[in-house]
Amino acid sequence: MAHQRDVPIRAQRDVPLRAQRDVPLRAQRDVPLRAQRDVLNDELLDCAVSLARQAGELIRRGQPQAGRGVAVKSTPTDVVTELDLASERLLVGELTRRRPGDAVLGEEGAAREGTTGVRWVLDPIDGTVNYLYGLPWYAVSVAAEVDGVVDVGVVFCPETAELFRAVRGGGAWLGPRRLQCSAESTLGQALVSTGFGYDAARRREQAAVAAALLPRIRDLRRLGSAALDLCQLAAGRVDAHYERGLSYWDHAAGALIAAEAGATVGGLRGAPAGTDCLVAAGPALFRTLRAALEELIPA
Repeated sequence: MAHQRDVPIRAQRDVPLRAQRDVPLRAQRDVPLRAQRDVLNDELLDCAVSLARQAGELIRRGQPQAGRGVAVKSTPTDVVTELDLASERLLVGELTRRRPGDAVLGEEGAAREGTTGVRWVLDPIDGTVNYLYGLPWYAVSVAAEVDGVVDVGVVFCPETAELFRAVRGGGAWLGPRRLQCSAESTLGQALVSTGFGYDAARRREQAAVAAALLPRIRDLRRLGSAALDLCQLAAGRVDAHYERGLSYWDHAAGALIAAEAGATVGGLRGAPAGTDCLVAAGPALFRTLRAALEELIPA
C-alpha cells in the first residue's frame, strides 16, 4: 500500500483524477474552469512535494559541511551557505526540466519570467542559522502561485521528515492527518511564536515588543524558521504566530498551510500580511492578538 503522505490531497473529485490528467489542460473546453484549476493544482502539488523532498535530502546530507563557504547578505548575521545555493539550484533545475514555462522567484536570487500564469516561490533553506549551527529546525519551502494567488504550499523539515502541504480550498495536511489550528480564544492562555530580524536595531525593537507582550500571554517561543512556525500553528502546536520583517518566500507556503488549517492570516490595521507584520491565529484569537500588537507597534 502506498504511503498516504505521497497521495495528492485533492483525490476526491466529481471527475476521477486520472481521467482529468489524461486530458490536456488547454484542451478541456467542455470542463468547468474550476475543474481545470483543480487539475492544475494537483499537478503543482505533486511537483512541489517532489521538489521539497529532493532539496531536503540534499541539505540534510550536506549539513555536516554547512560551515564551509559561508557568506553574508544584508547584515553580518544574515548568512547564506553553499547548501542554500545548491538547494536553490536543484529546485530551479528541476522546475526548468519539468515546467520550463513557469516563472520563478527564489530567496537566493533565482528569478525568471514565465508564460503559464504559474510562479514558484522558493526558500531553499528557511532557518539557515539553525542549519549552520546544527539545530534541527530548518525547512525547504515551496509555494506555487496561479495567476498571482498562492494555490499550493509545501514545507518539508528534513530532520523530522515532516512534510506539510496544502492546496487552496483543500485543507492543510501532515501525512494522512488533516490539520486544524488551535481554537484558543483567550490571549492570556495563548502560546505564541515569533521571530527576530537580522538587523540589530530591528531586533532591539522586536525584543521590546516581545517583552511587553509576554506578560499578556501564556508564553513565547522563538524557533528560527517562519515557514515551520506557521506549520506548527496549523498543527495546533502553538496558538498563534506573529513576526515583522519577513520576506515573501519566508511565508508564501506556510501562510497558505496555516490558512487552510483554519487560521486567519493578516497584517496590522487591516493591511495584508507582509514585511511590516504577519499575524496568524485562529479567528477569535487573531483579533485579540492583533489588537495587542497594534498597541505595541507604532503605525
